[in-house]
Amino acid sequence: MRRMKSNLSYVGKQLGLLLLVIFVGFILLCAGLMIGYSLVGNGDNAWAILSPEKWQSLFDKFTGK
Repeated sequence: MRRMKSNLSYVGKQLGLLLLVIFVGFILLCAGLMIGYSLVGNGDNAWAILSPEKWQSLFDKFTGK
């Protein structure tokens, strides 16, 4: 019984670490998109790159719609 508790604790810690890495990666991706859009791309509003309308227009440009 003690070994099973130890295994569940290990799995829980690893799952928590994985979720933390995914969350930090997502935050860094958003920050990189905002910095790239506002500084390199000469965008007016850094938050505009996170809007669904902007992504829809980007997908439309790349797919030829």
